[in-house]
Amino acid sequence: MIALLAAASACVAHADDVAISPAGLRPIGTIDARFQSYNIEMVEVTGGRFWKPYPPAGRAFDGRDRYSARPPIDLANGRLRLLAAALSPAYLRVSGTWANATFFAEAPQKPPPGFNSVLSRAQWRDVVEFARAVDAEIVTSFAISPGIRDANGIWKPDQAQQLVDTTRALGGRIAAAEFMNEPTLAATGGAPAGYDAIAYGRDFKVFHDWMRRAAPETLILGPGSVGHASSPSGSGITTRELLAASDPGVDRFSYHHYNTISPRCGGHDDPAQALSEEWLARTDTTLKTYQALRDAFEPGKPIWLTETADAACGGGPWDQTFLDTFRYLDQLGRLARAGVQVVMHNTLAASDYGLLDETTFRPRPSYWAALLWHRLMGTIVLDAGKPAPRDLHLYAHCHPARAGAVSLLAINASRHTSHALTLPDSAERYTLHAAQLQGTIVQLNGERLALTPDGQLPRLEPRATPPEAIGLAPTTITFLVFPNAANPACLSRRSGL
Repeated sequence: MIALLAAASACVAHADDVAISPAGLRPIGTIDARFQSYNIEMVEVTGGRFWKPYPPAGRAFDGRDRYSARPPIDLANGRLRLLAAALSPAYLRVSGTWANATFFAEAPQKPPPGFNSVLSRAQWRDVVEFARAVDAEIVTSFAISPGIRDANGIWKPDQAQQLVDTTRALGGRIAAAEFMNEPTLAATGGAPAGYDAIAYGRDFKVFHDWMRRAAPETLILGPGSVGHASSPSGSGITTRELLAASDPGVDRFSYHHYNTISPRCGGHDDPAQALSEEWLARTDTTLKTYQALRDAFEPGKPIWLTETADAACGGGPWDQTFLDTFRYLDQLGRLARAGVQVVMHNTLAASDYGLLDETTFRPRPSYWAALLWHRLMGTIVLDAGKPAPRDLHLYAHCHPARAGAVSLLAINASRHTSHALTLPDSAERYTLHAAQLQGTIVQLNGERLALTPDGQLPRLEPRATPPEAIGLAPTTITFLVFPNAANPACLSRRSGL
């Protein structure tokens, strides 16, 4: 790392110099204390066929064999709980496409007609106990498949009521719920044949009225759609049509976003574009679309991104490597700056987009990035100042625990150019770097990040940095904490959790 920093410093005179004045950065908004959250898919809880991870490099992947069977995730696993708790408080969303056709039962059984899988009381108890243990609030959605409908095809709340009642009986609560997962993909998401926006609007009104009676403490999220044009499945449902067919009434406006789809589902993306502004700015493009829809149909409602990752269909080939860490952190920075209140990464520990390896629960590079964000970036968002060079991305927040302190995230997405930051005061520096962008080994200030021999998280030690112009080497991610900034916005109130 010393050599890396020296090389970056040597390039400082040839790079654009950006001056940072942390004391004067003005506040531009706040985010939810559970801003950084995650999904555990319903099929992980029940067990079943989910996206098959890509084989090790050099081995061919058969695109016709997209799924693999897996047992229910062990939510009592000590390592899983330790690493999830380190990101708390958070929201834990248990949903996904499989949830649309999952039957809730007191005991394991075969799925009744009109359902594809079964969630037992014991499995849901594990979810409630996991959430309690790691300080996560449960978010979910409900079954909408043919088995949950009356003779006229109208959605019935019987199953949803059982889930709400059972959650309470187990000492838990459902903090927020979407009616269904991704209604824009109804044709492939378990809905009855011919399901359209009119049917959704009718069902959503039944759901809304039932929720207000049965669980008034639960936030209603919606519509939870992905894509804003007609569904590629051919269902012809757009988000605008869904919103037009249902009366206003959500508490939070929710949507899903993926930069692309994985090769499992036909994607053909080049990792060379993964650091480009076009790639990273897809987050902004999608948000603007949904902001406009929110303003038209649910004005003023806070926005939640309830499912996101780099690539849908289990993640892309590089999503478990250091390369996707840039998108992960840049997305958090962009969305916090834009006022999005909650971002739920898909998934915590399944397939290639998991923050943790699904077999060992060991951290992947993006988990270490998530941990640094959690520890350093508080809920008060600051304006990071004048525009930086195109491939240098800057985001600033009040520190979550140190009064007056400012944290700056600096992402150098250039593969070849160093950039310089002029620091007016001493700082604590945390720089993430990897020898191979598409590798799984990541270093913090030159030291490899890994769990300790006894399975605990290592100390994330900063490097003391004096007031000076510092170099940011190509393809590095740096957090800088200014403990003496005395920023007024960060002094006014506790800015963290």
